[in-house]
Amino acid sequence: MPPTFAQLGVPQFICRALERRGITEPFEIQAATVSDALDGRDVCGRAPTGSGKTLAFGIPLVTNGHQAESGRPRALVLAPTRELAEQITTEIRSFAGSMKVAAVYGGVGYGPQVKALRQGADILVACPGRLEDLIEQGIADLSDVDQVVLDEADRMADMGFMPAVRRLLDQTADDRQTMLYSATLDGDVAKLTREYQRDPVRHEVGDATPDITAAHHRFWKVNRQDRVDAAGEAVNAVWPAIVFCRTRHGSDRLARQLSRADIKAVAIHGGRSQSQRTRALRDFAEGRVHALVATDVAARGIHVDDVALVLHFDPPEDHKAYVHRSGRTARAGQGGVVLSLVQPDQVKDLRKMQRKIGLDEPFTDADAVGLRDLSSAPERTLTPSSPERNDRSNANRSSSGRGKRHGSGKGKHQHKAKSGQKARSRHKAKGRSDSAQGGRPNAKQGKKGGPNRNQSSNKAGSGRSGQKRR
Repeated sequence: MPPTFAQLGVPQFICRALERRGITEPFEIQAATVSDALDGRDVCGRAPTGSGKTLAFGIPLVTNGHQAESGRPRALVLAPTRELAEQITTEIRSFAGSMKVAAVYGGVGYGPQVKALRQGADILVACPGRLEDLIEQGIADLSDVDQVVLDEADRMADMGFMPAVRRLLDQTADDRQTMLYSATLDGDVAKLTREYQRDPVRHEVGDATPDITAAHHRFWKVNRQDRVDAAGEAVNAVWPAIVFCRTRHGSDRLARQLSRADIKAVAIHGGRSQSQRTRALRDFAEGRVHALVATDVAARGIHVDDVALVLHFDPPEDHKAYVHRSGRTARAGQGGVVLSLVQPDQVKDLRKMQRKIGLDEPFTDADAVGLRDLSSAPERTLTPSSPERNDRSNANRSSSGRGKRHGSGKGKHQHKAKSGQKARSRHKAKGRSDSAQGGRPNAKQGKKGGPNRNQSSNKAGSGRSGQKRR
């Protein structure tokens, strides 16, 4: 039997707050690190995204925290992206009691963040760039910070934040407690541990790299001019989907092209304002958007349950990027599809990439296989030619109480799906006919009544205790 939060030394007011959210048993990383962190020890934790790290460091911050003076926070959490900073803030606030938790990050106005700091932010969650701006303006001072968390330190290294991280750490109290969490503990992260942690207790949970073996990997050979049609077909068959593009401009263009095919798609990248990025993620998580078209950098802040399809519209930079992208689906024991659109001159490089990550999947011609290739995916995948599976999925969704989140509540998306039921039936018959002839049904035709939503009856990441993995 795993220990309870109370047995780990978590105060009752936090235990009660967690119980109100259905969180009764700690995840592995929480069980491993909470007691050491509560004792004030430096912690070096290796844990993948989605393993429950926010509670692992958030509980000690709240328990051992102190009241802050104006502009002088007492605890600091550094995160690589705006989205992650906001998620951490929301999570900690849910059990923080009287502790004030504030977030600072770029892409939004300074006013509310300045106000929160001046009112006394006991726990400050920050992206390095904006925090340095506020310090230079004399609005924030880190000399009282005696608890520091570096979350997803490997990603901060990948994004070039390490010099800023070091400058910020140098401004905190000398006797601070430093907790570092990362998916990997080598390279720049190891150097950071040696320089800024004192005799840290080390805990490692899960695989060092995301396990992508649970996903259904497909590689479609397609000419450049046919990629948009192929992408539309795939998203129409399996969604919600995250579609990866190489550039901001390419992401915007593809989102527009998919939208013209009646596929609800939004782009998310560093050129979008924070309000646009927040709205896009919210709409995607709540089922109002079929596809999130993202660049690699922006996707580092995406933590959404139940992603059914990862689509590599542009090839990943290397095998590590393929693993990172593909790890967004088939999480928490669920299935998923990873589809790569491969142009003829890219086949050789993609074969090398396959060998590096242990894949041995054929490169099939998109025109020849079409939806039949996706219809052989795991049970979690639904296709327009499988109405009986759609019915079963809908029944499971109703029994699990997930309908509102995935579009069965009020709203434009629900109305479109409901009113298009007959159109879907006609399209399913058309899709079977096209497949039999070796052709591919038009994506726009397939979306007239809304796509067949890929669903699972269990919420990814809810686990036995109702926690969303962060």
